[in-house]
Amino acid sequence: MLLNNQFKFFLQLSIYLIPLLSFSQTVDFSIQDITFESHGVKIAGSILMPKNPTAAVVIIHGSDPVKRELEFAKLLAKEGIAVLTYDKRGVGESGGVYVGPSVGTNNIDPKNLILLADDGNSAINTLQSVLKNKNIPIGLLGFSQAGWIIPIAAEKNSSVNFMVIFSGPVITTLEQLRFQFYTNGDEHFWDKHSESDVREHVKNDLDRYKFEPTDPQKQLSKLTIPGLWIFGGRDIQIPTLLCIENLDKHIKNGKRYQYLLYPLLGHKTAFSNSPKPVNSAIQWIKSSNIKK
Repeated sequence: MLLNNQFKFFLQLSIYLIPLLSFSQTVDFSIQDITFESHGVKIAGSILMPKNPTAAVVIIHGSDPVKRELEFAKLLAKEGIAVLTYDKRGVGESGGVYVGPSVGTNNIDPKNLILLADDGNSAINTLQSVLKNKNIPIGLLGFSQAGWIIPIAAEKNSSVNFMVIFSGPVITTLEQLRFQFYTNGDEHFWDKHSESDVREHVKNDLDRYKFEPTDPQKQLSKLTIPGLWIFGGRDIQIPTLLCIENLDKHIKNGKRYQYLLYPLLGHKTAFSNSPKPVNSAIQWIKSSNIKK
């Protein structure tokens, strides 16, 4: 693994302890189905509540039409983390319209990303309202597309205390599309191309879509909350090393951002065969990094 200097000690510790400690402190939790409103639309989800939670998170989806992530949420709740997970807008029991590739539309239009960020903030406010201990840190945790959504939501909601992003872009939406079209879903892409090939393509390729790009660095330069990014070295959805380079610039400017790189993993770092990415995120949430 590679990571910024601020996180070296944590990683050295996690390499040896996480396989032994992960989920060893299992606690009881309840599951309650709930609904909340966002822009006049009913969003359906579930709250997983440990008896005495030490932190709380709302799960933000990637780009696919995903229902609530109950199994993933249970991993967090077993470790004493309260969770609100919901069916994405237009999916499952949630109202509204799902905007995504499967219905032939562009789901990274700025208006849609802002709408999804507002859904996340409505979820944050809902979860916060049911927490008995209002002093525990509450954050946003998400996957892939959430790399754009979470910074937008966090900038708009002062209740968000931290963020955890698995395989999220730290580049513009147009740059991400250039890379995604370049890899074309080829699992062996990195066996055939160099990092310099990627940089050249992302910088100069012609855009297939015409819309105002979303750049998460605008929000990341303003936010003061801590954040953890988890990347896979063989990702073919986002150019990992370019994203890390952009994060390093913010870290040098004093931002409380940290990252982990798993060189052999692809885009689905949170759902891979290795438990280490999720375990690392849990231990980070439970550490002192996110205290208010």
